Amino acid sequence: MPGATEMAIEFLIANTIVLVLTIAASLITVLLRDLLASAVALAAMSLLLSLEFYLLQAPDVAIAQAAVGACLSTAIVIIAIKGTKRQEDE
Repeated sequence: MPGATEMAIEFLIANTIVLVLTIAASLITVLLRDLLASAVALAAMSLLLSLEFYLLQAPDVAIAQAAVGACLSTAIVIIAIKGTKRQEDE
């Protein structure tokens, strides 16, 4: 059975991995040129943020973040993208 120190180290490693992936997804969201791909990366970032809230033992906030941040916001952004015309680089 792992001790308290080992559990703390495992939590720190998991927390760090999720935060690094969240930052990476945020940067990908900003750097992508395709709006639809950027919206998908934003949804991934939101799901990672939801996972971070769950790791911090805030499941109610994690559920709200997943529902509003990942689902609802992504749907609104995709609907807005579909309502625009695509302008290709010349």
